[in-house]
Amino acid sequence: MDITILCYLIPALVMFCCGVYGFLTRRNMIAMLISLELMLNAVDLNFVLFNRYLYPASNEGWFFTLFGIAIAAAETALAIAIIVNLFHVSKNIDVRDVAHMKH
Repeated sequence: MDITILCYLIPALVMFCCGVYGFLTRRNMIAMLISLELMLNAVDLNFVLFNRYLYPASNEGWFFTLFGIAIAAAETALAIAIIVNLFHVSKNIDVRDVAHMKH
């Protein structure tokens, strides 16, 4: 049984679309962060997929994925620190309430 490129592209597309939908519809910052991570994971899957199919002898897609995971981990740590500080100030992590804080 031969696994085609579509067997990997369709789940990546579904992951990315679910991430975009979650990011645009949620107002909770943690849910938005999870949606953003879902989108980044879909992109990492595509990096590995296209590297494997276009250049099977090289490892650039794997290295891009490792850098993407490292950047996503740093971004998540920073975002969670910001969210925790906002929760200490406003006792809420709703995006609409945070927008009122700058006035």
